[in-house]
Amino acid sequence: MADRMVLTGARVVLPTGIVENGRVIVEGAKITGAVLADTPAVDLTGHWVVPGFVDIHNHGGGGASFTSGSAEDVLKGVRTHREHGTTTLVASTVTGEMDFLAHRAGFLSELVEQGDLAGIHFEGPFISPCRKGAHSEELLRDPDPAEVRKLIDAARGTAKMVTLATELPGGIDSVRLLAEHGVIAAIGHTDATYEQTVEAVDAGATVATHLFNAMPALGHRAPGPIAALLEDERITVELINDGTHLHPAALELAFHRAGAARVAFITDAMDAAGFGDGRYELGPLAVDVKDGVARLVDGGSIAGSTLTLDTAFQRAATVDRLPVQDIVQAISANPAKLLGLYDRVGSLEPGKDADLVVLDAAFTLKGVMRKGEWLIEPQLP
Repeated sequence: MADRMVLTGARVVLPTGIVENGRVIVEGAKITGAVLADTPAVDLTGHWVVPGFVDIHNHGGGGASFTSGSAEDVLKGVRTHREHGTTTLVASTVTGEMDFLAHRAGFLSELVEQGDLAGIHFEGPFISPCRKGAHSEELLRDPDPAEVRKLIDAARGTAKMVTLATELPGGIDSVRLLAEHGVIAAIGHTDATYEQTVEAVDAGATVATHLFNAMPALGHRAPGPIAALLEDERITVELINDGTHLHPAALELAFHRAGAARVAFITDAMDAAGFGDGRYELGPLAVDVKDGVARLVDGGSIAGSTLTLDTAFQRAATVDRLPVQDIVQAISANPAKLLGLYDRVGSLEPGKDADLVVLDAAFTLKGVMRKGEWLIEPQLP
């Protein structure tokens, strides 16, 4: 870790706008605001410098699973995503037996306490069998508030989010419970109507889990949850921008209706992210990954993604043609705010962690810094 460093010459994306020929000053693990005379400089002319990415929905990577792997496996997955620019990461579980999930929560909480993870997201088992996706139907259950409380207690203060089908018995009471405990209630894997979704948002739900996926399609007579989630200013919508989960027109609709301030890019990654095609397991279910697309062996449902956030960024800039500031908001600032970490990460400002990503003019990742240390040092001519 360098004691002091100044990155110069790049286009720097700040909360206030894009600074041409900008500079980012790093001292130790933090971004600072003053340059000392003997501070070494790194010339990044022709590149972009953006905040480190923040992923609030991720099941694994590098061939390793957050849902069932050892501590070594989890750290391997974390390292894989860090090397793709995700400097802050929440580990997501999948549906399992309640005792197993509670035990897993305790295990993952230790890695949160060590600073390797930013928290835990429980995706399942409190979801609809009609919209189960890559979750084991026989293990699904209604969101009994007592059982929801069991999981968040097992996480010892590290639970950040729980995805629920809030139309199920106990769903609304569980949303209220989560809100009271400072845990994000996310609406997802749901068969809710428009009216039921509005009720859940009024009860305290604030996130839409991978909007459009695992929920009824938008209808002109029965608009369903998508319309309710897009129109409500209290909701942040997760989007998986891998070209498989969403048509570009759906992504454009979400950005147009919700606005950049209410979008969070996620990976929903499973073990194969950053690793390759082959046979994997997602919880108790077998998954085949072919040409980068993960599908259940039994039934063929999409089973998470193999996405990394650097690819999501590049696609957003080059295929979707989104403004770079909007992408940075969706991939860094908004998820950091959701997690209550924006005082530390999510933007390039003095006093925050020196977490940043260097991209070239084609938005290809060239460097990653976390807490002032280069994980990938830019190889410059």
